Amino acid sequence: MKNISKIFIVIAFLFSSQLFASELSSAKDSGLIGEQANGYIGFVTSVSGDIKSLVKSVNAKRKARYMEIAKGKKLPLSEVTKIGGAQTIAKTKRGNYIMRTGEGWTKK
Repeated sequence: MKNISKIFIVIAFLFSSQLFASELSSAKDSGLIGEQANGYIGFVTSVSGDIKSLVKSVNAKRKARYMEIAKGKKLPLSEVTKIGGAQTIAKTKRGNYIMRTGEGWTKK
């Protein structure tokens, strides 16, 4: 019985992770959110509470990861987020929104 419960939890986690990634991609593809040079996702336009929660969650996870990297590499957090921003902008699909430093939202 315990094994069935563990399997159910693993399947639920995997499904929720896929759903989470799907929601994020959908919001980007719809032009609601985009990648910023500061390493975080931002709002291109006004969005629903669900999208706000999604962005808040993603940004919190990114910040935690950036802090981990900064501590491990003994770098300022600002430098790590700048590198993260450059990497996420580079990986952004053509047609999705990005915001480079000192610029407004533009489609990649």
